[in-house]
Amino acid sequence: MRIVMWILQIVVAGFFVMAALGKFAGAEPSASTFEAIGLGDWFRVVVGVLEVAGAVALLVPRLAGAAGLALAGLMAGAVLTEAFVSGGWVVLPLALLVLCLLIAWGRRESTARLWSAVAGRAS
Repeated sequence: MRIVMWILQIVVAGFFVMAALGKFAGAEPSASTFEAIGLGDWFRVVVGVLEVAGAVALLVPRLAGAAGLALAGLMAGAVLTEAFVSGGWVVLPLALLVLCLLIAWGRRESTARLWSAVAGRAS
């Protein structure tokens, strides 16, 4: 199961890096989608940076579960945007949402350890 999780994490990380590169280049449909949202180029770049950061974190064992959760949140926003703003195809962001949730679930123990470490330092 560990090997399957690592393969899933690598594939999903690769997809997010590719998607971010499209956003950085201003390629379609990214440019028009973010224009339709009304937030323009700066938000497209921010989402690209979040995608790259999440992809890198998916490859760090201690951060993989938290990255899965964060990227699932990003994909939830993408699903809603595709469904209600751009009228696009929701299947791809929805599939990524599910895969990110699978990663978060599969790495839930490392997320719990990370949370304990962070919460313990805050006390």
